[in-house]
Amino acid sequence: MLFEVKDVDRRYYAERLADFLPRKIIDIHTHIWLKEHRAEPPPGARGQTWPRRVAADNSIEDLLETYRLMLPEQEVTPVVFGWPERDANLEQTNAYASRAAQERNLAALLVTTPDWSASEVERRVKTGGFLGLKPYLNWAPLGIPSAEITIYDFLPHAHLEAADRNRWIVLLHIPRPDRLRDPVNLAQMLEIEERYPHLRLVIAHLGRAYCPEDVGDAFEVLRPSKRMVFDFSANTSPFVIEGALRAFGPRRLVFGSDMPILRMRMHRVCESDGYVNLVPPGLYGDVSGDPHMREVSPEDGERLSFFLYEQLHAFRCAAETVGLSRADVEDVFYNTAANLLS
Repeated sequence: MLFEVKDVDRRYYAERLADFLPRKIIDIHTHIWLKEHRAEPPPGARGQTWPRRVAADNSIEDLLETYRLMLPEQEVTPVVFGWPERDANLEQTNAYASRAAQERNLAALLVTTPDWSASEVERRVKTGGFLGLKPYLNWAPLGIPSAEITIYDFLPHAHLEAADRNRWIVLLHIPRPDRLRDPVNLAQMLEIEERYPHLRLVIAHLGRAYCPEDVGDAFEVLRPSKRMVFDFSANTSPFVIEGALRAFGPRRLVFGSDMPILRMRMHRVCESDGYVNLVPPGLYGDVSGDPHMREVSPEDGERLSFFLYEQLHAFRCAAETVGLSRADVEDVFYNTAANLLS
């Protein structure tokens, strides 16, 4: 078995999720790769290290088995792309995503590096059968300090112009320590929507606003936007999800999981320095040096369920607070993504 589904998981699903989730779901944010596509992180690698502890790889077979185990009453269709960090061989991970998608009639996105020209990006998208781009901040030039990366450092205008010409999806993970509340991010997100009206912009993780403190005045600033869509992958904050629903409405939110990271057994809390993942002791190795990880007691660890369930329950809480209809929920989990992919 890929991983154990315990009684605590079955109860969580049955009591909090089964009657809420639509039967058909599109997961717009999933990673697939094989072990041989990755190496040790190179010097100067950016970003959090804790996601690497969850899975050494995630084949397309493992991804589909994960849905079968965790969402037994749902039919889940993933949008796939490779591992986006600098420890990945982009040639291999993109080729695998392309092949897996074509074999199973799925949609895939191309993980990019800003080193490629626009013509190179177009060639790779078309020959690989991709529907768009998955740029990632860690591919910004290493000479730029992490705190100073802008969107255009890893998603250059030449790539945006190509995406606009071809009406591609662009799934964007925004940079910078202040996340969604960063004024540079907000200005560039609005600029992309205005300057490139034909691409299909999806902001990942609700702009990495995992805690209420990450929002600032972002929803007010972004409220005039018309087309950008937000996935709430790996987001367990009902407060943030509720704010997004009130600002943009249910037809501009889509479900994404960030699999396989969402297989993690955990509960997330927000503290003064940001989010902390509470995990069972010993399950993810020595986490003592990671500010985003903390072990709980063995007894509390037995009560922890899956990251995915925490995310889905957070959305349910927000949806019920806002008063979403059944049709609204089906739009979030299927229809809006289906339109993006059409």
